[in-house]
Amino acid sequence: MITCMSDILCVTNRKLCAEDFRTRIEKIARAKPAGIILREKDLSETEYRTLAADVLSICRRYDVPCILHSFVRVAIALEAPAIHLPLPLLSQLGEDDKARFSVIGASCHSVEEAQAAARMGCTYVTAGHVFETGCKAGLPGRGLDFLKAVCGSVCVPVYAIGGIRAEKIAAVRQCGAEGACVMSGAMTCDDVQEYLGAFV
Repeated sequence: MITCMSDILCVTNRKLCAEDFRTRIEKIARAKPAGIILREKDLSETEYRTLAADVLSICRRYDVPCILHSFVRVAIALEAPAIHLPLPLLSQLGEDDKARFSVIGASCHSVEEAQAAARMGCTYVTAGHVFETGCKAGLPGRGLDFLKAVCGSVCVPVYAIGGIRAEKIAAVRQCGAEGACVMSGAMTCDDVQEYLGAFV
């Protein structure tokens, strides 16, 4: 899916940023992850479009893929080449709209969901949550056996998500995953270059 030295997708959460969000996006883009998923689902469509236009511009400047999230109309209006959707939204996406995107991702939480996403035309899926994470407080991770099962069940790249840290990335790759998604660390670390470099 992604032509880049990194196999890490950075998922955004502007509420975690201690600095200006666009400044943080620029730092992430400069560090050259496999892509940035702009996941800000609490915004209105109008607010998301304004933010997405800025983030797309930053990503293009650094030649880093920007994957918009959930807001299909915004992605089409901005001529974004990539979209990531929850499975229910993916199931509502018409064939004409699918054809507008070269990259389509979906969030999956089971083998069955991953297979359904692949049948619906996804070019990659995220599988999680793999490890315990503060974003899913109190819920145990689904584990590496789950990740391995998902990777073995589909022909599209799988990115692990949920509690992914540098010391766990080797085990994630051994499961057959294309790479992994990170959110909290990318949003809060002191040095983005150093943080992402630890995953190499």
